[in-house]
Amino acid sequence: MQAINECIDFVKKDYLNFLNKEKIFIKSEKEKVIILKNIYIPTSFWIENKYMKKGKTLFLGISGGQGSGKTTVANILKIILEKFFKRDVQIISIDNFYKTLKDRNAMSKNIHPLFTTRGVPGTHQLNLIKIFFQKIKKKKFNKFKLPKFDKALDDRYQKRNWIIIKKKPEIVIIEGWCVGAKPQSNNLIKRPINILEKKYDKNLIWRKYVNEKLKREYKKFFSTIDNLIFIKIPSFKMVFKWRLLQEKKLRKKAYFKKKTMSYQEIKKFIMFYERITLQMVKDLSKSASAVMFLTKSHKIKKVQFR
Repeated sequence: MQAINECIDFVKKDYLNFLNKEKIFIKSEKEKVIILKNIYIPTSFWIENKYMKKGKTLFLGISGGQGSGKTTVANILKIILEKFFKRDVQIISIDNFYKTLKDRNAMSKNIHPLFTTRGVPGTHQLNLIKIFFQKIKKKKFNKFKLPKFDKALDDRYQKRNWIIIKKKPEIVIIEGWCVGAKPQSNNLIKRPINILEKKYDKNLIWRKYVNEKLKREYKKFFSTIDNLIFIKIPSFKMVFKWRLLQEKKLRKKAYFKKKTMSYQEIKKFIMFYERITLQMVKDLSKSASAVMFLTKSHKIKKVQFR
């Protein structure tokens, strides 16, 4: 208990500044500190313990439905791990490894029209992720660049704008909506679960291709992750509500406002994610190393460690 209170004193100011800057919560300061004490600090102690046991770079995954708060959780954990535990932490988003718009347009012509839209397994440049892991694991570390994706433009930034990794991190947090996702059985694949699949994927080409990617390349990628934190959404309906909020934030930041999505576009967009998101709730609720339970008000009510 003493260690937890010491940690609160160390990180409280930075934590509150981060929340205020990001305009994440409309809650009292008291409630924010309670969440820090009951959720984020115990999770950070758990991560530190995992790192100490491994004795070298720890790869930690954070996944959950769109708008569930993965980036927020990752950044808060980074604050605590760096400030209190003095760890060198690097956050990478699987979103930054999306294929270029040109590549996805080629996929839409050669495989299926739905691949123009980013998001599902198959739309990431996995060889770049593989290179990232290889460079981090090398005994002799050399600085390198990490890809960066512009969601407002729906395309990858030029190399000159990529993120530079100057130092070998002790903890790597890999956050992304499909991190740790498992493939489905053929019987489940056959049944469309929304209008998008029913109308635009009648021959199952898109669904089967995505599922095969999960069975092979993505399975390999996810196996390199030491521990996974899964943020469990209360229902898929909330994904739409939270994704709307995300888009509003993006609209404020974006220079090219016409590129952000409308209400109807978001409604269609989340259908691309629905199948895998629902399967992840079933699978990762049981198999993830830690599960954070979200309420409808977007509050983490508890965290369960395994």
